[in-house]
Amino acid sequence: MDKLRMLFQHLQSSSESVMNGISLLLAMGTVKLYSSFDFNCPCLAHYNALYGLGLLLTPPLALFLCGLLVNRQSVVMVEEWRRPVGHRRKDPGIVRYMCSSVLQRALAAPLVWILLALLDGKCFVCAFSSSVDPDKFLDFANMTPSQVQLFLVKVPCKEDELVRDSPARKAVSRYLRCLSQAIGWSITLLLIVVAFLARCLRPCFDQRVLLQRRYWSNYVDLEQKLFDETCCEHARDFAHRCVLHFFASMQSEMRARGLRHDTVGLRDAKPPELLEPAEGLDGGSGKAHLRAISSREQVDRLLSTWYASKPPLDLSSPPALWGGGLSHRALVAAPSTRLAQHTNV
Repeated sequence: MDKLRMLFQHLQSSSESVMNGISLLLAMGTVKLYSSFDFNCPCLAHYNALYGLGLLLTPPLALFLCGLLVNRQSVVMVEEWRRPVGHRRKDPGIVRYMCSSVLQRALAAPLVWILLALLDGKCFVCAFSSSVDPDKFLDFANMTPSQVQLFLVKVPCKEDELVRDSPARKAVSRYLRCLSQAIGWSITLLLIVVAFLARCLRPCFDQRVLLQRRYWSNYVDLEQKLFDETCCEHARDFAHRCVLHFFASMQSEMRARGLRHDTVGLRDAKPPELLEPAEGLDGGSGKAHLRAISSREQVDRLLSTWYASKPPLDLSSPPALWGGGLSHRALVAAPSTRLAQHTNV
């Protein structure tokens, strides 16, 4: 389970190459899903169009939502858009860049499904067989309008007795299939032309704004990820000291009552304030980021301060302005420092 969790966290990385790989996997999975799908048109009036268009549009919608779900930046984008301004101004350009990046990757799999369905033609034949103009085909000259309508409804079902050996069925089916493939190839050509023009015309514009948007969008993503990891490490340290404090308090209470217990670890346990600091942040104070925080209310205040007023992107500003009076070290300990803290406790 730990390996699967680590793999899932790796897939949610902000690296563009990883997200492109996920989009490619979704597209390949879409091809496999469509090839294994068993298409059966109901061949009933008022249901053919609903079934055909439903299969043409509903799976792409589901794939689009899956693309948004696996993309970590979609959640980061919404959080950046909705967060309070606080000490850090919001840049709409960063949100637009992240939105564009998320939509481009999320639309890959739906477009693959739609193009496959159009090039295959089955959904299109099922959806629009009843809408074909019978005057374009000479085989319907001897049929009544009701017979023609019933015949057109049965066109997608080539095994039906009414249309099994009829040349008119093959003509209508071939006509709709060619029309579907023409639309599919037209959309494919349009997408290729748009991508080609975007790639060719991109160097013609000023790249400074694009570089800035890319940098800060990656920064926002990485900042949120590192904040979550640091919160987990901080919670582990805080829980460890609370457990030590509990056992130290129990030891003092038992000694006060005159009880004697040879519980392993209780005799050597020290209150949290007496533990020797490990080498780490701020010149040897390994648990310095916990000394200013000793209760749940203070932790809640610190987290609320981070959400309500994120620190400005200026490392030269005084740390006292960042945390609203609380120690900013609580959420900026380096990973190596946190490892040394766990080792020396």
